[in-house]
Order: sequence, then structure tokens, then C-alpha cells
Amino acid sequence: MSQIRHHIPDDVLEAYHAGSLPHAFGVVVAAHLSLCDACRAWAESRDMMGGALLRELAGAALHEGARARILAAMDGPVPAVPRGSAVFPAPVMACLGGQPPRWRMLGGGIRQQILAADAEGSLRLLYIPPGKAVPEHGHGGLELTLVLQGSFSDNAGAFHRGDVETAHDAIDHQPVAGPGMPCICLAATDAPLRFHAFLPRLLQPLFRI
Repeated sequence: MSQIRHHIPDDVLEAYHAGSLPHAFGVVVAAHLSLCDACRAWAESRDMMGGALLRELAGAALHEGARARILAAMDGPVPAVPRGSAVFPAPVMACLGGQPPRWRMLGGGIRQQILAADAEGSLRLLYIPPGKAVPEHGHGGLELTLVLQGSFSDNAGAFHRGDVETAHDAIDHQPVAGPGMPCICLAATDAPLRFHAFLPRLLQPLFRI
């Protein structure tokens, strides 16, 4: 845990804490918090501050029947939450429904599984064999990439388990998986990537990248 060097940007953490972050990015933040002691401590301190502020507020009367409905909801069954594994933190396992990934080949041994996609962004797992490079690309918006296994490097440095790379529309890069075990990443984007080579651009609609 202490070896994590690349963290979630402060503005993204603030949006996550405020509940305004799109789902895809929220899962990446939640997964990083489960791995990073420093960012988790930040989040817990904000929760404590929020609780202290709530205690200072005056109480409000409940509408008729509201108390009974709240208590009834609390007595209902609690849905099972998948536990994390050696590779996939609990927020990722929840997206996987507690099952192993169902990889789809992208070419060159690289695989993906799309976990979620809506108008605000997409969330995917990527599997990159050791030494393999993702096609060089830029970004049309924000991308957060969390390393879950292995490592990758690009012009911004080296990223290992728990590290997050933040990319935006001013960044072009070509991540290369490190030696040893395959690199598995969790990536959230809010716009399509901008590939430089013709073939990735041609296949982009098919692979929904």
C-alpha cells in the first residue's frame, strides 16, 4: 500500500465525496481508496467533518409515516456484496457480479471487458500481456486508469498496483505493460480515445473504446 505514488486528483476526490462523480469514475475512485491508505484516510476525514456538521444542524420533522417506512426499509434483506479478490477490489467485483472477467480479444493478446457504459462515461477492464503496448492515442476528455495487477509505463512514468494515471485532452501516450505478470487495469473515460494509427481507428466503433 505504501508504495502507491500516483493518486486520484484532488478535484476528482472532491466530486466523489460530494456524490457528483459519474459512475464509471466513481468505481475507479472507490477501488483506489480500497488500496491506498493515504487517500482512504483523506476520505474518512471528510466523512468525519460531514458528520460533525450534521450534528450542528437543527432537526427537521418527518412527514407522516416516514419513520415507519424508514424502519421497514432497514428491516429488509441486505443485498450480498461481493468480496474483493487478490486482483480485483470489492468495487470491481461488484461490477463483475462476483464472477471472473469475461475477456474479449482486441488484438495482440490485449483483452477487455466493458463493465459499464452510459452517456457520462464508460468503465472497462484491460488485460495487457507483458511487454505489449497499447496503440498510441490521445484523449477527447478525462481518463482515469488504475493498475490492479502488474505494471505499465509511458511518458508520464511507471505505474504499479494501486497507482492511477490521469490523462486528459492535452496528453498523448502509448502505455507499455511491464515485465513479469500481465498488466490488468481498470479504466474510466468520458469520451472516445483518439488513436493515431489507421487500424485502431477503423476498429474503434467495434471495440467501443
